[in-house]
Amino acid sequence: MAMFILPMGLSEAHPGKTDANGGHICKTNCNKWGLKDGEYHIHRDGKVIRPNQSKQAPVSQIKTQAVPAGKQAPASIVPVSSATNDLKVYFLDVGQGDATYIKTPKGDDILIDGGNTDKGDLMVKYLKDLKVDDIEVLIMTHPDADHIGGLHKVMQNFKVKSVYAPKVAHTTETYVTLLKQIKGQGLSIKPATAGTTIPLQGVSAKFVAPVGTYEKELNEWSAVLHLTYGATSFLFTGDAEHKSEADMLKSKQVLKADVLKVGHHGSNSSTSPAFLKAVAPKYAVISSGKDNKYGHPTQGTLQKLQQSKIITYRTDQKGTILAVSNGKTITCKTAR
Repeated sequence: MAMFILPMGLSEAHPGKTDANGGHICKTNCNKWGLKDGEYHIHRDGKVIRPNQSKQAPVSQIKTQAVPAGKQAPASIVPVSSATNDLKVYFLDVGQGDATYIKTPKGDDILIDGGNTDKGDLMVKYLKDLKVDDIEVLIMTHPDADHIGGLHKVMQNFKVKSVYAPKVAHTTETYVTLLKQIKGQGLSIKPATAGTTIPLQGVSAKFVAPVGTYEKELNEWSAVLHLTYGATSFLFTGDAEHKSEADMLKSKQVLKADVLKVGHHGSNSSTSPAFLKAVAPKYAVISSGKDNKYGHPTQGTLQKLQQSKIITYRTDQKGTILAVSNGKTITCKTAR
């Protein structure tokens, strides 16, 4: 069974003082104790206990800083897991938008969307913090700015080897500029459509939508990716809504997944009961901005997830969310 583990009091620890567990952050004499500068630890019975190396803490811990009242907390990033044969999926906190970074066990980098235009610099920072050197696969789920706006800066800073997107026309300045940038780098866009597989080693990656055509309904055109590693699986839905969900169900494709990236930021227009039943996830992730004007996620969607006993994580509440799969189980960690 997958676990979510975070040491109590970690966010309160700081140099010179101890938290409720008797732990603090190392700033002096770190080498003496075999610790790194800034590493959280506990002194007990003349010994040093390092929670982030215990068997109960499968991924690295992160410390957060207190933010003055009235100011928005800075975006946080979860540290890279040190394990080498894991699939790592980062649901990046980009406010009211969508962006997911995936590191495969073989070292390939996959980026699904890139947040809104004003999140371009943040996206670059995220990827650099995660030691990304190039991007093997870039997926643009659909042309909406809150999904592709930040990709302009990403492409300025990273070499992209392949791009996938649905065959839908759109004329916004953001989309047209990005298309010119892709063409200018000598890349052609490969069609993201149901049944298309992405050639990757160690994982299975297949688009399960769009199944049909949806005229000007951009959300329904969303490229939906099903990713499998060992016995674990993920479903990334973009902004796919009820029409696309119904077509996916009719197509009899494999939709079952342990982790569901909830469609359209948790809107009522997505995540129908039938679709949720077919996916049957253990975990759901909602990417949305704090106090956004759209009311995402809606109470109706949250209630459906709760009634199905699905553990739900939200970027507006927890910041960046990391899901790590060893091929057998999935472990989740949040930035705050």
